[in-house]
Amino acid sequence: MSGKSVRHIPRASLTTPSGATNVVWHRTTVTRAHREAQNGHRSAIIWFTGLSGSGKSTLAHAVEDRLHRRGCRCFVLDGDNVRHGLCSDLGFSVLDRQENIRRISEVAKLFMEAGSIVLTAFISPYHADRRRAREMVANDDFLEIYCNAQIEVCEARDVKGMYKKARAGQIAEFTGVSSPYEIPEHPDLIVETGRVELEECVSQVMKELERRGVINRAATGTAS
Repeated sequence: MSGKSVRHIPRASLTTPSGATNVVWHRTTVTRAHREAQNGHRSAIIWFTGLSGSGKSTLAHAVEDRLHRRGCRCFVLDGDNVRHGLCSDLGFSVLDRQENIRRISEVAKLFMEAGSIVLTAFISPYHADRRRAREMVANDDFLEIYCNAQIEVCEARDVKGMYKKARAGQIAEFTGVSSPYEIPEHPDLIVETGRVELEECVSQVMKELERRGVINRAATGTAS
């Protein structure tokens, strides 16, 4: 795949940490464009959002598997996994949720600059946080996918019993029960994960990636 050309995408402007006077962005010798050319596909951030139990992680990992089989560089940043390390010091207050999304947005941006298609699977319940994540990169680099599933479906899938505990008051600030989920107003793609089979959902995402030029329709590479 490395012989295919890669379209140049304008990059979002770099920002400096507030108040910092001794921090300078180091421009690398091996650029994102070089990595994209070697990979044979664009890098991008694929942001899955939805209620707990809506199928975000399942869909993200299934798309990752499909991309990997096509020879693409890709990685899933999963909400639970991130809270085991990078965000283990955060709770679920509004401020902690904001900081959780801010951190993962920065990590996703680094993965993208490294040439990968990075898939994030986070509830990310607030419009403002998702907007800030998008604004960190060029518009064509960010694809917001809303995993739409009714809360009744999510609760029926809840093998860990989180909804039951939340409704019993054992878990505070649980999204969809005691904390709000703000449905995306203009997502790039809506996937009906509450009623459509997984393989069809994967196909919808892959077609959108092809339509946007992230991956090539003719790509036939397989993982080694």
